[in-house]
Amino acid sequence: MKNISILGCGWLGLPLAKSLLAKGFSVKGSTTAAGKISILKNAGIDPFQIALSEDEISGDIDSFLSNSEILIIDIPPKLRGNSTENFVAKIKTLIPFIEKSSVEKVLFVSSTSVYADDNSIITEESKRQPDTESGKQLLEAENLLQNNSSFKTTIIRFGGLIGEDRHPIRFLAGRQNLENPDAPINLIHQVDCIGIIEKVIDKDFFGETFNAVAPFHPTRKDYYTQKSIEFNLPLPEFDNHKIAVGKTISSQKIKTFLTYTFQKPEL
Repeated sequence: MKNISILGCGWLGLPLAKSLLAKGFSVKGSTTAAGKISILKNAGIDPFQIALSEDEISGDIDSFLSNSEILIIDIPPKLRGNSTENFVAKIKTLIPFIEKSSVEKVLFVSSTSVYADDNSIITEESKRQPDTESGKQLLEAENLLQNNSSFKTTIIRFGGLIGEDRHPIRFLAGRQNLENPDAPINLIHQVDCIGIIEKVIDKDFFGETFNAVAPFHPTRKDYYTQKSIEFNLPLPEFDNHKIAVGKTISSQKIKTFLTYTFQKPEL
């Protein structure tokens, strides 16, 4: 039995923890919310209340990492709206605790935002040139982890996350003047996020980088118009006057290298 610690049992981390438990792993999970401790415990997860800041960690991080071979880091940067946290500093604060722990392998949940919207087809070999502050900090965090020789780190760059309880059309429906109508979508379903992470663990592919997006890239206008109809929501309206910018993320490495078959290929 492998012992796994999941830093961040949120929208993805919690169902991932439950799935790993069902496969026989021993799982420790963290949350920043005291009220969520009982939820983790009732699911069979060894719960810890841990919060990273730019210069310290609150909670028993040593016990959280103790006896674990694998650490999964799933704490996205909080850089939307007026938030301006230093995510890189958080990772720098965490790394010394990983170095002195039993952790040998790290899986870092990142994002395809580390690539620029340059209307190209993106592979893992493509130039990383983020347009956003979030993408810039994720890229720096990736480098910090992968360049550390105390453990082997695999990076998984997910596209836009969707699930049964989460879909961007609920935010976009009825809105006007949406940009980039002809840009391709790059989304991935929660079940495939979990499946890909488990495949990396099962095949012991650490020290790698994977782009993880469903192999389904209709235009934003076509996809979100169709989803509005399916969900009986007001149609979004797009601005067709500007040249669309975007990118097409290839998941070919996941399909060939991991021999992974997408469960939700067409979203």
